[in-house]
Amino acid sequence: MPELPEVETVRQGLAKWVTGRRIAAVEVRHPRAIRRHLPGADHFAAVLAGHRVVDVCRRGKYLWLPLDSGDAIIGHLGMSGQLLFQPGDAPDEVHLRIRFRFDDDGPELRFVDQRTFGGLSVSPGGAELPAEIAHIARDPMDPLFSDVDFVTNLRRKHTEVKRALLDQTLISGVGNIYADEALWRSKLHGARATDAITKPAAARLLGHIREVLSEALVAGGTSFDALYVNVNGESGYFDRSLNVYGREGEPCNRCGAPIRREAFMNRSSYSCPKCQPRPRSPVRAS
Repeated sequence: MPELPEVETVRQGLAKWVTGRRIAAVEVRHPRAIRRHLPGADHFAAVLAGHRVVDVCRRGKYLWLPLDSGDAIIGHLGMSGQLLFQPGDAPDEVHLRIRFRFDDDGPELRFVDQRTFGGLSVSPGGAELPAEIAHIARDPMDPLFSDVDFVTNLRRKHTEVKRALLDQTLISGVGNIYADEALWRSKLHGARATDAITKPAAARLLGHIREVLSEALVAGGTSFDALYVNVNGESGYFDRSLNVYGREGEPCNRCGAPIRREAFMNRSSYSCPKCQPRPRSPVRAS
């Protein structure tokens, strides 16, 4: 699942290529791609045609494109969604789901999604912040993100720290990969109880989250396969800098112990058994 660096990389590319352009026509080629737009494909196309894209914004892992109508296009990439700019005469991708043409006859925007877990919809009056994503917390790269509130709210929770980092109402944009990487840098096991973490340790963890996200953003995100690419179809290369994620059995870059993999919420967690010892007492539900 694309996380903050991947989605922000796409946002930056979209902002460069689509801001200020007027939508001439929209073609919906697969209904699942607009399944969250309840009025349907014809309405989706009609309500967008003739309107100009004012900006490209992001909240956590969601994108939204404010329009001059006051509405907004909301997008989520899901597992395999891609937003690509292509010449109008370029062959259609096998998994092309939505096509946007613009009135300047420049490159068209294509939403390509192999697994069709992602999708687009229109938020009426959502140009400033769509109501559909208003519940999502700010991310740590946002200038208005409150470090004090994060530390306080993290320590108030009674859960495991990794579960807390994946809670998009506490902090957005952090997923499985970057949570593992930040916890490794912080020398914290993901099962550590949040209410047992000191204020300085929580602040250090937040600092490491920002470091990991910033470094991944510079690298264009993490690509393990061809499904995540930027708007030009290029893969990110932060996977070359991962310290634990996906490195089961390989030596820890800090102490040399073999990296372990543990089951976690139908996924996997990676950590160092020496640098990140398991907590002695598991978190119990309150």
